[in-house]
Amino acid sequence: MEFLGTWWAFVSTRWDQVQTGLAEHTVYVVTVLGFASLIAIVLGVVTRRHPLAKELSLAITSVFLTIPSLALFTIFIPLVGLGFAPSFIALLMYSLLPILRNTITGLDGIDQSVLEAAKGMGLTPSQVLLRVQLPLAWPVIITGVRISAMLIVGVAALATLVAGGGLGDFIKSGLARIPLPNSLEAIWTGTILCLILALVIDIVLQLVKRATISKGIR
Repeated sequence: MEFLGTWWAFVSTRWDQVQTGLAEHTVYVVTVLGFASLIAIVLGVVTRRHPLAKELSLAITSVFLTIPSLALFTIFIPLVGLGFAPSFIALLMYSLLPILRNTITGLDGIDQSVLEAAKGMGLTPSQVLLRVQLPLAWPVIITGVRISAMLIVGVAALATLVAGGGLGDFIKSGLARIPLPNSLEAIWTGTILCLILALVIDIVLQLVKRATISKGIR
């Protein structure tokens, strides 16, 4: 209980910094998730009929996840400098695989008889994609989006190492000052706020899922 009191005192006296870090972290999640979803879904749709291209795209995005996080954040510094840009690129590369994999899985899992029935009704290939394939695959796709969102929230804490801001600033400053006063409070501030942000974003995505999936597909 004593630690909770000192932690709350730490947060309340630095509320402006907390708001800034939370806002920066949220911007990373929203922007990266938006771009990653667009890129991965389009890539999954384009490669759905080409097995080689499909496997190649999955292999490349899988390789991104094997690169150490710190290395991925720093290798772009000579190209784009410090701050938001290298952090955004690194997070984008990390977040592509779950969405791409689920897009491909969702599209591949559609019963061929359903597609044949849609074609028999006179729908064009584009109409089949937009009215049948994507709606049926959407529950699987948005699950991949949720996984990527949680991944981004956690990894975005490393943005502080390249002057990218976010909640990682608290964790870095706390680690640098151990065992000085308020060092643990700083670490816990960054950690707890990341957990809360992840929970809120997941709830929002669950609501989006319920709102965008028809009752028949559920």
